[in-house]
Amino acid sequence: MRVFLCEKPSQGKDIARVLGATQRGSGCYSGAGVVVTWCIGHLVEAVPPEGYDEAYKRWAIEHLPILPQHWRVEPKAATAAQFKIVRQLVGQARELVIATDADREGEMIAREILELCGYRGPIQRLWLSALNDASIRKALAALKPSAETLPLYHSALARSRADWLIGMNLSRLYTLLGRQAGYTGVLSVGRVQTPTLKLVADRDREIGRFVSVPFWTVEATLSLAGQSFVAVWMPPKACTDAAGRCLQQPVAQQAAERMRATGHAQALTVETERVREAPPLPFDLGTLQEVCSRQLGLDVQETLDIAQSLYETHKATTYPRSDSGYLPVSMLAEVSAVLNSLVQTDPGLRPLIERLDRQQRSRAWNDAKVTAHHGIIPTLEPVRLSAMNDKEVAVYRLIRAHYLAQFLPHHEFDRTVAQLTCGEQTLQGVGKQIVVAGWRQVLKMPDADDSDHDDATRNQVLPPLQAGLSCPVGSVEVKAQKTLPPKPYTQGELVKAMKGVAKLVTNPQLKQKLKETTGIGTEATRAGIIGGLLARGYLVKKGRTIRTTEAAFTLIDTVPAAIADPGTTAVWEQALDMIEAGQMTLETFIDKQSAWVAQLIQQYRGTTLFIKLPPSPPCPQCGGSMRERTGKSGAFWSCVRYPDCKGSLPIESAASQRGAPRKRRASPKAF
Repeated sequence: MRVFLCEKPSQGKDIARVLGATQRGSGCYSGAGVVVTWCIGHLVEAVPPEGYDEAYKRWAIEHLPILPQHWRVEPKAATAAQFKIVRQLVGQARELVIATDADREGEMIAREILELCGYRGPIQRLWLSALNDASIRKALAALKPSAETLPLYHSALARSRADWLIGMNLSRLYTLLGRQAGYTGVLSVGRVQTPTLKLVADRDREIGRFVSVPFWTVEATLSLAGQSFVAVWMPPKACTDAAGRCLQQPVAQQAAERMRATGHAQALTVETERVREAPPLPFDLGTLQEVCSRQLGLDVQETLDIAQSLYETHKATTYPRSDSGYLPVSMLAEVSAVLNSLVQTDPGLRPLIERLDRQQRSRAWNDAKVTAHHGIIPTLEPVRLSAMNDKEVAVYRLIRAHYLAQFLPHHEFDRTVAQLTCGEQTLQGVGKQIVVAGWRQVLKMPDADDSDHDDATRNQVLPPLQAGLSCPVGSVEVKAQKTLPPKPYTQGELVKAMKGVAKLVTNPQLKQKLKETTGIGTEATRAGIIGGLLARGYLVKKGRTIRTTEAAFTLIDTVPAAIADPGTTAVWEQALDMIEAGQMTLETFIDKQSAWVAQLIQQYRGTTLFIKLPPSPPCPQCGGSMRERTGKSGAFWSCVRYPDCKGSLPIESAASQRGAPRKRRASPKAF
């Protein structure tokens, strides 16, 4: 019997339909010589410390470090019934096909079960990029040998075990040290969550320390041939900061008065450059989360859930957890089929699609830059937009637009920069004239050219200026402005920072070692990391932004610098990639991690923490003392007389009042 092991029931149903396995059984579908069964996510989980030794039920520093010699997993209680079905079917299988999600986590979900069940028969791998029937048939005709994807399992195991070692040992260590210092909450430490939290904490501290500086700008409204335009005063270097802002109001006022008195400006130089912008790539998951956060106000987990629904439920888009926006050249053969299906899905697209150049090959088509998955694009078959909710339609249209953009011309515009003089003052006028709308017909994105200019000059069209021409001055306005603090992270911007963490690393040796593509976490896990920090009360939502709480600063100030350093976890992610590529063994990685954790515990176990404890407010019900506790929604104040008195209060963040973290001792090298 040939058994297909899927990740989710919906996935199993789709594959079973194509295989002709139409007979529904308990937790499976069956047909002639074939059975399709499924997990429900992870059916097994790592055994906690107390599963290795009952003494570990009590948290004690003398028990640390906890370093399993033989790693164990056990069935999850919530899905034990389905595990029993899977184990029975695996035991009857003569051949097994892993059909879980095509990534390292999907590989781990299947192979941990096979290891626990003792399966030793032949294994093949179904590698799916979409769940529509045509894609499933194509993948069934090209099953991969087991050995080709086995390194994915080793990489996932390495991640899981490293997370266990750091989370179980260091969370216990710092929670116990915190209790000795009077902190009653749990100090949860994680290989990925802690450096992610530090990104937000550092940004919030930067905002809290920011001191606004006043500066002044001067804008002159000029005219030529009946057309007015704005030119901006270029202040002399003697009165500016490093960013070229005028810090002396009298100088700005005097410049404005001279311009008004002169009454006209003369063009010195006029230069025009043709700018061609290529279309953006199709989406990878991280970029999709970033754009949906900015344009649609969606949380990153919500975007992932919608993308998963478009893939699984609606069969509208390809596999969502991709880390690449590029497409394989072989998929050029499917362009017409995809575009035709888009017209059938949405007939209103016909006029646009008829104008597309189906033979155009954008930079997206690049085999060398396709990873295990290609960019997220529409599937080959029509879908029903009426079956989607409004948010699903909005995300689908974004994905569709990025695909359509590949077959439209470059966006072209002329950028003109004019240097003028007026009353011995230098002015600059910048204009933009769109020549070819190109792919911006389907996508609205901020121009790369726009970031250097304010609203007054961003999209103006300059009149036909030439050197030597004189332009009357209509008005001159002095504007008082202030430097602005950095903006708090949104969830989408945090995902972007996690992906590009190498840019934030200051250590020169570490920066040299890191690849620019290495980041914190993976496309599949970043939303869960952020969600976990919110659930633990380390982060809170404030509108579309996220901010750190007092508990978060306590944690970041407490743990060793290496644990909180984004560069450290990026090096770990690089090591996981090396395991996946067969350049490092699972055992070598875990041995190094175990030794490092043991060294950290030995170094810090006698440390006295200096934790700023927030003052306890009076209980709103009985007026007595309160203590900090952590619940499902995060940290809060609870009456010390609970449960007799159930008074409680929320804990407000004091992020803006925090100073710089205390100086820490040097930590041992992580890897």
